[in-house]
Amino acid sequence: MEIRVISGDVTEVKASAVMVGLFEKVKNPDDYTATLDNVLGGTISQLMSQGEIKGKFGELTIIHSLGKLFAERVVILGLGKKQEFTLDKIRGVVAEACRFLQKKGIDDAATIALGVGVGGITPKSASQAITEGALLGLYSFRRHITKEPEYGEIKQLSIVANSEADISLLEHGRDKGKILAEAAKLARDMVNEPANYMTPGHMVKMAKQLAKDYDLELVVLEREKMLELGMGALLGVAQGSAQSPKFIILNYKENDSNEIDLALIGKGITFDSGGISLKPGRKMEEMKGDMAGGAAVIAAIAAISQLKPAINVTAIVPAVENLPGGRAFKPGDILTTMTGKTVEIISTDAEGRLVMADALCFVNKLKPKQIIDVATLTGACVVALGDVCTGAFSNNQELANKVVIAGAKAGELIWQMPMYTEYKELNKSDVADIKNVGDNNAGAITAAQFLAEFVGSTPWVHLDIAGTSMSNKERNYLVKGATGVPVRTLINLALAIAK
Repeated sequence: MEIRVISGDVTEVKASAVMVGLFEKVKNPDDYTATLDNVLGGTISQLMSQGEIKGKFGELTIIHSLGKLFAERVVILGLGKKQEFTLDKIRGVVAEACRFLQKKGIDDAATIALGVGVGGITPKSASQAITEGALLGLYSFRRHITKEPEYGEIKQLSIVANSEADISLLEHGRDKGKILAEAAKLARDMVNEPANYMTPGHMVKMAKQLAKDYDLELVVLEREKMLELGMGALLGVAQGSAQSPKFIILNYKENDSNEIDLALIGKGITFDSGGISLKPGRKMEEMKGDMAGGAAVIAAIAAISQLKPAINVTAIVPAVENLPGGRAFKPGDILTTMTGKTVEIISTDAEGRLVMADALCFVNKLKPKQIIDVATLTGACVVALGDVCTGAFSNNQELANKVVIAGAKAGELIWQMPMYTEYKELNKSDVADIKNVGDNNAGAITAAQFLAEFVGSTPWVHLDIAGTSMSNKERNYLVKGATGVPVRTLINLALAIAK
């Protein structure tokens, strides 16, 4: 879909539909809505007085102009309570409206810059939110579907500028919103791919293409190099699969210093059967998405390279399959990590923390200023926070605060969880330095405490996206399937650090 910025009178916009907003409990239309109401002979006011248009958030009302406007239809978007209006609500209502219009067969729409002047919303930020909402809300994954889609596509969305002076601001917002949305869509594509199309080798191919497109430095470590480095935990997980493990490193450098300002690590389990500790068969197909963390950091660094903040970022993905077999690692085994720390295996289905442990060891040797790791790590985090919030675990409150703020700006909610030292006791082993599963309690926290063993004193935040990486239904700009969380959070964080 092309998103363009135009200037002119909203009554003269040529489109199949033009969208304007209305806040809840407003007695009379104002601004653009009032202008359209006047040309339509008071139709909007009449529907408001009759209670058909209430302005409640997400409410959509379509009015046919019957030749009174250049646009064939006017769509009134309910914006909800004015005092509660945010940029994320712009994303949400635009996404819902675009899907609504698409199902009506409309392929050309226009919208005003919604919410400008409310709660500090600027033309630039409104344009960015509109762009993100439209692109993310209309996302679909149809690569393996041969049947033609039921509905056509919206080919063009125009954002109408209030004045010539706003055009440049709207264009800047549009351009940034497109980069963020396309990055999230890239992560969605990767996660939605079945595991036979998204193997560790396929992840490397994608990383190579992105490195070429966006001038990133790429290094891929093969099994022999991982063995030389002592990545026993990662290789232990990989040994049950015929797919060779890959350790993907992408570097973005825009700072004169050789220091790494931000290291991103993403769990890349391209399929997780649970290994010898086999998962139940029901819904095991969803385990193709266990590489959502890896997809997120790859997509994020691709977007960061386009936005060009003056920092150095390294993204790392340990990519492996976790399968049962005659060579698979077993409960009771002891694996040795890159640091030399030994791990007793209680469950082979707690494999994510093992590959992340060696990745954290590797990254720490590079001495980054701060580390963010992203992983679909625990079902316990889903129990604690559902699919609404990502769980955050940290050894540094200042960095944790930055991550939460970056998430809020993206509309990707993050809730910080406790990391009290008492939880570390649950990971103690009788036969090794540590075990890979605690007891039945506080599973998300004990998993984070396991990772913390390999972080040291480097400022670090672990994001457990087990609940937020997938959605089981359409909700605002999320669609069924992969969400692309927390790609936009990571991008926002990099931009904030650069400032």
